[in-house]
Amino acid sequence: MDTNLDEIALHFVGNKTVDHLLKLSDDLLNIDDELAELISIAFFERFSNSHEEYEFTHVSSLEFNEVYTFVQQIFENNDLLHQNSQKIAQELYQQTNHPNIKDGELYVAYFSKAEHNGSYVDAIGIFKTEAKNDFLEVHAEVGNFDIFHKQGIDLKKIEKGCVIYNTKPDQGYSVKIFDNQNRGGDAQYWTVDFLGLKPIANEYQQTNEFLGMTKEFISKQIENEFEVSKTDKIDLLNKSVEYFKENEEFSKEEFEQEVFGNEEVIESFRGFDTSYRETHEIELEDSFEISNKAVKKQARMFKKILKLDKNFHIYIHGDPNKIEKGVETDGRKFYKVYFDEEI
Repeated sequence: MDTNLDEIALHFVGNKTVDHLLKLSDDLLNIDDELAELISIAFFERFSNSHEEYEFTHVSSLEFNEVYTFVQQIFENNDLLHQNSQKIAQELYQQTNHPNIKDGELYVAYFSKAEHNGSYVDAIGIFKTEAKNDFLEVHAEVGNFDIFHKQGIDLKKIEKGCVIYNTKPDQGYSVKIFDNQNRGGDAQYWTVDFLGLKPIANEYQQTNEFLGMTKEFISKQIENEFEVSKTDKIDLLNKSVEYFKENEEFSKEEFEQEVFGNEEVIESFRGFDTSYRETHEIELEDSFEISNKAVKKQARMFKKILKLDKNFHIYIHGDPNKIEKGVETDGRKFYKVYFDEEI
């Protein structure tokens, strides 16, 4: 791995809502080259399959985003890493406004030669570890062994993290994030409250968001207005994914006609689309270049399985006309499946 961990600071951030303390270190960590490489590998591996990028933002002006300002100063003068890491830890502490947020160690690291979109730039990593794992340490003695119980951090299970690449500073940099605890009351704590990030509106974000919105409409909303069976919904999900797989450019009007066809359903979809954008505070274009990586990610979440009690799962990949639903005279329900040949 070419990326170098040049310097790293460590602080402890408690949960202020339950009177846990913020503990700031007096100086940077002193680590050897082997540990620096282990940390670098573990940290950047978390972003190996991450394609969505974010940027710092603020409702008034970017300069009022605290973390953005501290990061900018570090990029301009590396000597400010420890001083500004303390400020970053203090900002995180101020955002612990939910009792479910866990205490943990906060690391702020400076990396050189970090790969980003085919080039190498400096980067700042901010990550937090919350869980401690039990492990056994074995020592070989003369004619015997000693075993000790200890607790430590699994580098492969870092809970929260972001990497800020030193590119496009005037636009809020380019940032990638991960958050293992991204549900419940602390859902926006890391990304929104602390970092103040929003997704960068590129082809990946547009494709990912539109497919996500479409999936929610078909899975949850459409049945409230129209009579649709589970096989009908699976067919619509299949058509949605196939449109994105078969086209390089997205056209909303073309998508609506090919997937839904029915004008009443299309009007319902448009209304849901408008509401979805407002609720999630996102901007979606009516035409954009399709990202194959986003399609691949979303396709895995488009469930095409018809579950029947606990006895059968039917995977539906194509023609919905080859499966019929019926009811026997004794009340038992059934599906009749047609096929041309066994494979």
